[in-house]
Amino acid sequence: MITTKLNINDNLPLTCSRTGTCCYGKLVLLNPWELTSLAKAKKITPREFRDLYCDFGGIRLRFNGNVGWKGQQACSQYIDNFGCSVHSGRSLSCRLYPLGRQIQSKEVHYIYQGEKFPCLEGCPEVSELPYLTVAEYLKDQIKDKYEKAQDEYLNIMQNLADIAFMLLLDTGLAESGDRTTLQLWRTMGNEHPQVLADRIGHEWIDCLTIPEIYDDLEDPILFARQHNDLLQFKAQEKFGTLQTNKELHEASVLIMGVALHLASSIGANPKDMTEHWIDIAKSNGAID
Repeated sequence: MITTKLNINDNLPLTCSRTGTCCYGKLVLLNPWELTSLAKAKKITPREFRDLYCDFGGIRLRFNGNVGWKGQQACSQYIDNFGCSVHSGRSLSCRLYPLGRQIQSKEVHYIYQGEKFPCLEGCPEVSELPYLTVAEYLKDQIKDKYEKAQDEYLNIMQNLADIAFMLLLDTGLAESGDRTTLQLWRTMGNEHPQVLADRIGHEWIDCLTIPEIYDDLEDPILFARQHNDLLQFKAQEKFGTLQTNKELHEASVLIMGVALHLASSIGANPKDMTEHWIDIAKSNGAID
C-alpha cells in the first residue's frame, strides 16, 4: 500500500464531519497504558475492559458492534446516534486518524496510507469543510501523552528482547550448539497474535496487558517505567536461578514471545522485529 509522508505544515481536509464512518471495520491496537486509560473512561477495571472488549489477550480493541458503513461492524465502544462512549480515553490511533505515526531512525513522521486521502470515501463532505494544517489538527487531538506512552513501550519491548538475548548468549546456551531457540523466535514472529498469546500463557499476558499499577494515569511515562520494573522483577524472579539448557531455552523463547506480543500492540511488525533480532543473535554466536 502506498504511504504518503506529510509535512507538519501540509493543508488537508481534516475538519471532522462526525459521521462516524471511521468507527467501523478498523484495526485499533492498544498498548497497556491505553487499555488502562480506556478502562478508566469506561469506569470499569482494566481486567474487565480487556476481557469484555479486547482480543488477543488485550492488544486489540474488539469491533463487534452493529453493522454499518460498508457492511462492517462498529467498534465495541461506538454507540449509534451518540458516538464514542470512551472518547476521553480513546487510543492514539483513534486520536490521529486518518493520520498514522511512523518512526524511522528515531525520526517521527506523520503519514496516511492509500492513493487517496482516507476520509474522502467515507466522509466526502470533509472536502467542503475548512482545511487544517497537520500541526493544527494534531494540536486539537491532545495526543502528546499518548505518543509518550507509545515511545516508552517501544523501549520496554527492546528491554524484554534484551532479556531473551541474555538468556541465549550470556549463559552458555548458544555455545552449547543450541539451534532451536532462534527457530522458535522465528516461529513466534510469524504466529497469529492469539496463538502467540496462548503460547505465552495467562500469567505473563496479565503482567503484560493489565499490570497492577495504581498511580495516577496522567503520567504515562511513570506508568510505563513502573510497568517495566514489574516485568523486569518478574523475569528475575522466574529466570534468576535457571541452570539447565532446557530451562534457559524455554525462558528465552517465553520472554521473546512477550516482547513480540508487545511489539504487535504498538504497531511494530513482529516478523520484521524477529528477523532483526535473529540477525543480532547470530552475529554474537547463536546458531539458526
